[in-house]
Parts: sequence; C-alpha cells; structure tokens
Amino acid sequence: METLLVTHSACLEHEVPPGHPECPDRLRAVLGALDAEEFALLMRVEAPRATIEQIERVHPPIHIETILNGAPESGFRRVDADTSMSPGSAEAALRAAGAVTYAVDEIMAGRARNAFCAIRPPGHHAEPDQAMGFCLFNNVAIGALHARDAYGLARVAVIDFDVHHGNGTQACFETDPNLFYASTHQWPLYPGTGRAGERGLGNILNACLPPGAGSTEFREAFADKILPALAQFEPGFIFISAGFDAHAADPLANLRLSEDDYGWVTAELVRLTNKVCNGRVVSTLEGGYDLAALAASTRSHVRALQLAA
Repeated sequence: METLLVTHSACLEHEVPPGHPECPDRLRAVLGALDAEEFALLMRVEAPRATIEQIERVHPPIHIETILNGAPESGFRRVDADTSMSPGSAEAALRAAGAVTYAVDEIMAGRARNAFCAIRPPGHHAEPDQAMGFCLFNNVAIGALHARDAYGLARVAVIDFDVHHGNGTQACFETDPNLFYASTHQWPLYPGTGRAGERGLGNILNACLPPGAGSTEFREAFADKILPALAQFEPGFIFISAGFDAHAADPLANLRLSEDDYGWVTAELVRLTNKVCNGRVVSTLEGGYDLAALAASTRSHVRALQLAA
C-alpha cells in the first residue's frame, strides 16, 4: 500500500482579496513540490464532495447552509475580518472536507497506507457554528468524526502543529472524552485560545511555545508531552493538522522551525500510529504562507509519510 494524495482543482477556485496570505498560490506551491520524481509513487486522486451528513457531524445545518449559499456571484463576501468567500468557495469547501473523509474510507478499506490531503480552504479555526481564520468547514474534525462514526472506532485523535491554535477543533472535541486533541502553537498569538490550562475533560493538550522558539522546544514538546499522551490515549485513527507556518521563514508568526522538524515530527507520529492503530494516519493541509518554505516543508512531511507506506 502506498501514500494517497487527495486534492481537487476546485480548491484553486477559492479566491481571496488581493494581498491575502491564504491564496491559491499556496496550493500550487504544494502540488508543485509533490511533482518531484521522489513522489512518483503517490496515489493521486480527485477529492469528492463531502456529503451533508458527513459535515453535520461537526456543523449544524444553519452553518452549512450559510456557507453553501453564501458564495457571491462575483467578487467577495466577507465572513469575518480575515475570511472571505468568492464564487468558487462553496465548492472548494465541499471538496476540502470530502478529501479528508475519502482518505479515511480508502485507508479503512485497505487501499492506502496513509494520506495527505492537499486542500484549501484550511479548517482548524472553523468552530461548529462559525467560520473564521481563513476556514469555512473544519475539515480535520469532519474527517475524525467520520472515522469514528462510520467505522465504529472507539477513540480518534488530532495532532496539530500549525503555528496557530486550532480553536475550532478544540471546540469540537473538548466535551467528548473519546476524542483527543493536542497542539503545539505559538503563544500568545491569534486566535487567543490554546492556553496550557485548557484541558477539556483531560482530552485536550496544548503545548504552548513562546515567540522565538525553535527546533529544540518543538521537539521537546512532542517527545515529552504529546507523544506519550497520544500513546496512552490509544486512538484507532490519527489525524494531522499540518500547518507549516511555524517555519522560520513564515511571515505570520515568530517560531523558528525548519523543514527538517516537519519530517522528524511526521516520522515520530507515523512510528506511533504503526504501534497503536495499524498506521492509520490522514494529514490535511492547514497554514503556511511563505511559498518556498511551504513547498520544502510539504516535501519533508510527505516524504516521511511515504517512508512508512
């Protein structure tokens, strides 16, 4: 079994206002990086649309209707101060969420070892009833609840190494002891959530990193906190919110990771999944706004996924 790459051209049609950092060129940079010869064995498929039933595991009908009916006929419609919709946004959001649920299905059917979903808009800031922070639907939470509910898995985990805290994913998980969410992120920083004291029912782990922190602090947070807690939780499926904006070159924050750190953490997570859940891991693109750093980090991340496949 090989690594699955799930994407869709509709994700390029989610346009943003001029100068906005979450632009289509991000996905072009990711896909260009994965066109290299070393990724020739990736199984490349187009994402289907997520079904309303799949999205409703996370978002109430009124939110889904607001997004699906909210795309303007032309130009942009502002959702919040940071988030806009264009004519192609609703279709992109359906394909982004659908990529993650499809990847789950392929892995559970034994047709893929693991998967990377190269999608946008990202998802981890989207709360159940609110789009925010460049995110419309919470793609990773939709995938996680699909894995649990469609396949009867007792416990599911999401690990988030985006530089910003995934407030939406935490909000979806914090009252359910069978869901685990762990995040490394810069603190303080947008969106203002993710303090170490936010523990949910004991199923939330926030490893805050101060501005200027780099490889040493990041790797210690995983080795000393997140990986042991994840192993103790014993999930049946692990998801990765793969944001690459903690890279030293990224313009939106102040951590100092390198692409090697993303390869290391991916390899560590894959090693753990091989022990606790038969290697079941789906990674989905979140942030990353320096195009060269995003491309290099994606290569390091997907290379580590492939080595496990």
